[in-house]
Amino acid sequence: MFSSAGRHPIERDNLKESYVFVLASYSTAKDNDTSMTVPWKAWPDLLIICVSLCATGVVSQTFVLEPASETVLQGSNVTFSATVMGEWQIMTWSIGENQVLTITDKGDVTPYKNYSAGFCSAGDSSCVAFTIHNVSRTENGSVTCTVQGPFGSKTADLYVQEAGTISITGGNMTVQAGQQVEFQCVTFGWYPTPAVSWTRDGEAVNSSLYNTTSTTEGGYSNSTSVLTFQAVRNTTVECLATVSELPQPQSSSVFLVVVPIPPDWTVLIAVVVSIGGFALLVLLIIGIIYCYRHRKEKQSSYQDEMSRRVRTQSEISRAGQREGQVNTGYVPEGQTSVAPSEITDSGFSQANGSSVLEMPDVLNGRQAVYYDDTVDPGFKKHRHVTIV
Repeated sequence: MFSSAGRHPIERDNLKESYVFVLASYSTAKDNDTSMTVPWKAWPDLLIICVSLCATGVVSQTFVLEPASETVLQGSNVTFSATVMGEWQIMTWSIGENQVLTITDKGDVTPYKNYSAGFCSAGDSSCVAFTIHNVSRTENGSVTCTVQGPFGSKTADLYVQEAGTISITGGNMTVQAGQQVEFQCVTFGWYPTPAVSWTRDGEAVNSSLYNTTSTTEGGYSNSTSVLTFQAVRNTTVECLATVSELPQPQSSSVFLVVVPIPPDWTVLIAVVVSIGGFALLVLLIIGIIYCYRHRKEKQSSYQDEMSRRVRTQSEISRAGQREGQVNTGYVPEGQTSVAPSEITDSGFSQANGSSVLEMPDVLNGRQAVYYDDTVDPGFKKHRHVTIV
């Protein structure tokens, strides 16, 4: 295939002159209303001339801006290139409505902040590379390249993504086996809204087990995702958030500790309480019966004792009434004394030289003391008997 990229400038000028001669001849013939016949052998040469002139920019002067759309993460660098097919002198670059850089076909650059430009290849002004360093969300939007002259301007789109923060609220958790657990993952300050997902021990969780909601505030997206499942074993739970340009998802993880269910003592306690209550009731009944019998036996013994005492007293009383006793202490009138130390069969005794007489107590087994008051002659004598 024919190519004019490597042709010498003098050769390109000859092609231009040939093309101009052809056009001029065609224009003159048209003006003179005469026909112009080109031999068929000249057609290949004419085609080569046209293609060569188009490739060198004689026929058309345009340029291409690439890429037409670019998405990057905040803080990174992004580069756009403008390829110009034709001669140009001044090129400008704008972000949104603000012009930020100017470059000439000689390579002179007027820089501004974090923007730079230069030829894609040294000495080749047909391609210019424009770079935005440490791109930020404020530069999200359109990037416009304008080439003065007949080239006009081209616009590309720049999308800047931003990764925020992510965390699982509540931290590590300890629950009993079989218990329903809930984890909440919160993302803050993302753009655009991140894709949130969960894993358990490194395995992806079915989306039906969690629910994610998002809100927008101040140009940023905040999300809340809630994961619910039944605790079975110790598990590492991880929440992940990402946007398309993030190399690796951001994540937050916690550890779930599952402990065995303690034995259910409710039934055992109920049985023990029931048995204990029944035993106490039986003991209470036995105690009541024992106390009742003991009291009844005591009352019977008391009544028997009282009856026995009453009978004994009655027998004593009747015995005293049936049998009389001789009053051995009786002294007839006129007898003033009894022989000293005289003891009779009835037990009566008198001490020598004493006026006291002792008599036995026929009822109580005690002796009676008899006082003999000796008085002078001429006085009446009284006798006193005291039973002790």
